[in-house]
Amino acid sequence: MPLDRIVLIICIVIAAAGATVWLAVYLSVAADMPLLGLGLIPIALIAWVVWRVIAERLNNTEDDHYDKIEK
Repeated sequence: MPLDRIVLIICIVIAAAGATVWLAVYLSVAADMPLLGLGLIPIALIAWVVWRVIAERLNNTEDDHYDKIEK
């Protein structure tokens, strides 16, 4: 497995852990203040953009060209 993919996986795991903690805090606050529920739309949009960037990075064949070169 190439080093850049390992680093990408580690970054995703760290970001997911942080997002989980942040979401738990956000939902606990939203229980007291229901108007904060409107903030879920921008959060969903940001999550979708991040998902598309990661999917593009993993499926891009031009980036994998140098992985097949003998060293």
